[in-house]
Amino acid sequence: MIDFNSIFLLGGLLVAMSILASRVSARIGLPLLPLFLGIGMLAGVDGLGLINFSDYNLAYLIGQLALAMILLDGGLRTRLKTFRVGLRPALSLATLGVFLTSGLTGLFAMWVFDLSLLQGLLVGAIVGSTDAAAVFSMLSGQGIRLNERVGATLEIESGTNDPMAIFLTLILSQTLAGSIDSVSSTLMMFVEQFGIGAVAGIASGWLMGRLLRWLDLAPGLYSLLAAAMGFSIFALTNMLGGSGFLAIYLAGVMIGNIRGKHLEFILPVHDGLAWLSQIGLFLTLGLLVTPSEMVDYAWSSVMVAVVLIFVARPLSVLLSLKPFFGFRWRELAFISWVGLRGGVPIVLAILPVIAGVENASLYFNVAFFVVLISLILQGTTIGHMARWLRVEVPAETAPARRRLLGVLPEDDYEMFVYKVDSKRIENTPLKMLRFPSGAVVAAIFREHVMIHPTGSTRLQAGDVACVIARTHDLNAINHLFNGDAELKRERDFFGAFALSGEALMGDVADAYGLTLSRWEREETLGAFIARRVGGYPVVGDDIDWHGIHWIVQDVEGNNVTRVGLRLHG
Repeated sequence: MIDFNSIFLLGGLLVAMSILASRVSARIGLPLLPLFLGIGMLAGVDGLGLINFSDYNLAYLIGQLALAMILLDGGLRTRLKTFRVGLRPALSLATLGVFLTSGLTGLFAMWVFDLSLLQGLLVGAIVGSTDAAAVFSMLSGQGIRLNERVGATLEIESGTNDPMAIFLTLILSQTLAGSIDSVSSTLMMFVEQFGIGAVAGIASGWLMGRLLRWLDLAPGLYSLLAAAMGFSIFALTNMLGGSGFLAIYLAGVMIGNIRGKHLEFILPVHDGLAWLSQIGLFLTLGLLVTPSEMVDYAWSSVMVAVVLIFVARPLSVLLSLKPFFGFRWRELAFISWVGLRGGVPIVLAILPVIAGVENASLYFNVAFFVVLISLILQGTTIGHMARWLRVEVPAETAPARRRLLGVLPEDDYEMFVYKVDSKRIENTPLKMLRFPSGAVVAAIFREHVMIHPTGSTRLQAGDVACVIARTHDLNAINHLFNGDAELKRERDFFGAFALSGEALMGDVADAYGLTLSRWEREETLGAFIARRVGGYPVVGDDIDWHGIHWIVQDVEGNNVTRVGLRLHG
């Protein structure tokens, strides 16, 4: 008879240990995901021996559910406006990039492990895609604010590249197991994976978003309904031959971009569910691996990881992005470095075991080694690389809390709560501060006492201000409440001077003694900088011109609205 109490006890203790260990991890700078793997390995057969887990089918099921939940949560937090600069390069990486990475890594694996061509390519296919859990966790967990071109590309790539990796792994596993279909059916499977997955995800997400906004439910039910419908579309898309992972990610994107009161109830709960999914996934994979068996593959696996990180990924990024998109070399270098591997390769490595492929343990152990090295080596250095390669932009102040008021069905007002931490706005009457039109300070809390503000009320350090405004006013309000530390970082990055993007280049040239052609003098500064930068301008884009460092400070759509400048010398 199964001892359910022992299962509940061990399961609860492992999850609790993982959560508590995350505090230690944050202090020493160790990524969380390898920590979860390590706790699973410690509890497994070669560790303390608390749990003897070897059910690959159950592990694959847990992996599918966990990855689906993580992708749904990631989609909910992806803003559609980032698709402006990130969609096309991300799709190139998710298809051509994964294909090239898998091929190059597979050829090296064939040589180092003395495998056949198909066996080597299967190793490459398993470790060829970046992992959404790893990318979302590392970027958000380390508080890194990347320039929009780089950040959007990495996030969308990690959310959309699973279909290609799954397709390659399935085809190669079936070929090695002797159950491959014709070439035409294989190509049709590829088209169906992307086509059905994209259509199902966008259409269902649009419908689900509007349904959730229309329904009047108890607060706790919104998140459950969103998760239930997300898993339903995941399963239905898989049954139709499409990619359930792509569908649930895109469904999350659509739901998350339909503003309404439902989101404030969904996002906090789904954040917890995504964390639970990551912990459960990596604990399970840690339990499944047998460290004593990994020793035989250690050095060869390390070599595969090194080639993947330093050769295959950089070359695939270069060939997928440089000929087609306006990325700078330092941006390409950072995108190459953040090719994080996580749970997806290990879950894919279970497929050869289930399919009965010869020497299936090799694929699983190699994938485990590659993931571990990627998370530790790349995961611990993301922040340093972002600063060194100059793809990080200063983070603005964000509201301590925000909540929709629920008074309008669309374009609703929100309550934004800020703590005053800037000498720039201290002792200044509210009527003198440049709040966006329609925004109003509803209340001020000073030493735990609420003050009803008027136009003559002056803010003081430590005040908590409650501002009612619309979402599109948020950037302007954030900038107004920027603390002294944030303002110093902004000045260091953008320079002490800033010009409007609407300024005529002729006027700028006269003021700074610049030489321009006649047609350039009639151009606006924003258009001039955008043309020099090339492609879609984003905050942080910069050029050196006439002894001045020009930096894009604000962007609306494709228009540069504010430009910072630093004088050299």
